[in-house]
Amino acid sequence: MYKRAYGIIETLAPLHVGASAGEETGNLNLIFRDQFTQTGVIPGSSIRGRFRADMRQDEGDSFASRWYGHHVVEGVRDGGTTEALVKFEYASLLWLPVFCPGQPVVWITCPWLLKRYQQIAGISEPLPKPYTAPKTLQGRQVGTNRKILFFNLGFMEIEHEADLSPWIPAGAPNLKSDNLLVVADNDIAMLHDMALYRQSRVKLLDEMKKVDTDKGAFFNVEALPESSVMVFPIALKETGWKPFGDDATQELYFGGLESIGFGRCRVTLAGAYN
Repeated sequence: MYKRAYGIIETLAPLHVGASAGEETGNLNLIFRDQFTQTGVIPGSSIRGRFRADMRQDEGDSFASRWYGHHVVEGVRDGGTTEALVKFEYASLLWLPVFCPGQPVVWITCPWLLKRYQQIAGISEPLPKPYTAPKTLQGRQVGTNRKILFFNLGFMEIEHEADLSPWIPAGAPNLKSDNLLVVADNDIAMLHDMALYRQSRVKLLDEMKKVDTDKGAFFNVEALPESSVMVFPIALKETGWKPFGDDATQELYFGGLESIGFGRCRVTLAGAYN
């Protein structure tokens, strides 16, 4: 029987996990996305690689191989690989910050993403309906009973009011219970693409401040914005796994583009992980 745990990732800088090439090579979806909601994900292999690399550096290769499985050894029968004692699934988005002109930043999610978090964290609360927000969410009051929220792409009517604080994970201290909104599953993909961190960048020549046209001058990057919150399940075959020592929280780097300031995250573990 596996012990169940999970991790919460809060991005402290833009997070890019996906292709290194851009639109100039035909790639139009730069970060990895969930196939149903089209929202950003971190593959389980990327999470495992980050945890394994840090444990190898701190505790040595043999200790890391015990928890994450031994790598292939040439000349050894069946490659010498072993089964990992700790297993990771992909991290899905839970809350995404969206800019609202003239209003505070609002964190959005949808029932599909909340359902996965509900199963992972064992939450007993019923799933909120689409277009649900707390009563304290700032918006434009229309008439006596209607409230409208202004996004970049238009207006959205708040149809239900509820306390969404039970859906705030412990590892996301920046989330404010007054600034949460549940949108419909059909809306999340469009709002997600609107909220992504995007840049067009250029490579300069080494010896002068001039565009290097020979090696591909322009390229685009996209990333999940700062203060996005993600969740991933963990399964353990044995107890004693303490990747952060006696602490439950540590800063880790995920994905690429660390050289331009991407990837710094706060990871918090919960459940029966040690």
